[in-house]
Amino acid sequence: MIRWFFIILCLLLSMEGLTQSGSNFVYDFLLTPSTPRETALGGSLITVADEDLGLAHGNPALLNEKMHNRILFGHNFHFADISHGYISYGRQFSSIGINTHAALKYISYGDFSRADVFGNQDGTFTANEWAMIIGASKALNERISVGANVKFLGSQLAGYNSYGAAFDFGAVYATDDNLHIGFSITNAGAEISTYTDSRALAPVNIQLGISKKLAHLPFRFSVIFHQLNQWNLLYDSELNRETDIFGNVIESSAFSQEIDNFFRHVIFNGELLLGQAETFRLRFGYNHRIRKELSVSGFRSLAGFSFGFGVKVSKFRLDYGVGHFHLVGATNHVGLSIDLDDFFKGPVN
Repeated sequence: MIRWFFIILCLLLSMEGLTQSGSNFVYDFLLTPSTPRETALGGSLITVADEDLGLAHGNPALLNEKMHNRILFGHNFHFADISHGYISYGRQFSSIGINTHAALKYISYGDFSRADVFGNQDGTFTANEWAMIIGASKALNERISVGANVKFLGSQLAGYNSYGAAFDFGAVYATDDNLHIGFSITNAGAEISTYTDSRALAPVNIQLGISKKLAHLPFRFSVIFHQLNQWNLLYDSELNRETDIFGNVIESSAFSQEIDNFFRHVIFNGELLLGQAETFRLRFGYNHRIRKELSVSGFRSLAGFSFGFGVKVSKFRLDYGVGHFHLVGATNHVGLSIDLDDFFKGPVN
């Protein structure tokens, strides 16, 4: 299986990029982390199947029996009054071997001043987007599970509306020695009702990841390869150009640019799992793409680094993640997960 993992990885990395880095899509909010755990782990985790219901947004194959009758609330506080959230509920139908979930993901961009072509202000307007999600997974055998999501999408920007649909597909492979390999294709879709006459695509993201929980240490590390459908993630920005003491631009070699571009596809993260039932979890992550795109040359910052924790208190699991993006600060992501069976005991269907 490890051999096939690297074969698939090489094939995906050899794909020609469709576009240069930058947004050419609609519904980009789908790429934001859905849970504080994802935020703390660099933005993605597609390999671990536990009770975290929000991970099914990035890989529906992670839906499992531990998510049965569990509800999840999450909210992320961004800059400039931008915020987004995620609400999800999981249900298992053991008689047919299917795990399901239904979720709502939303983002609000806040209030904007409305003005005419001469700059005269005339009130305000708002902008927001949402996704209604339903998904299911099934275990093919003891090691392999597959899953799919269907997303119904909507966007309202200053009186313009767009509606669309997208789907996700995922698979996960687990071994007896706590090694997990995950693969997902998310947000494959497009607008149905458009803002204008042209139709745009949703932001497809192909990911491949591997996680390993150490045998003699309560620690799990993961390596996630993302945006494999778009090889070239480099772009030319004067803000990121390095200069010498005379102000001359230092040109990077072709080899160093290729190395930089490769690691822009990689997220490194880890979780320290403390307690017999992993009651307390410490998390960290590093996203090289965020580091390179949002760092300012000549200034040090924590851009690209993320941290967080999760703790179970009584019948609740509380999570917090902080993602550093820029010198101006970081986003704060909070979440609450509840197993309803702890309150209302009942048999599984």
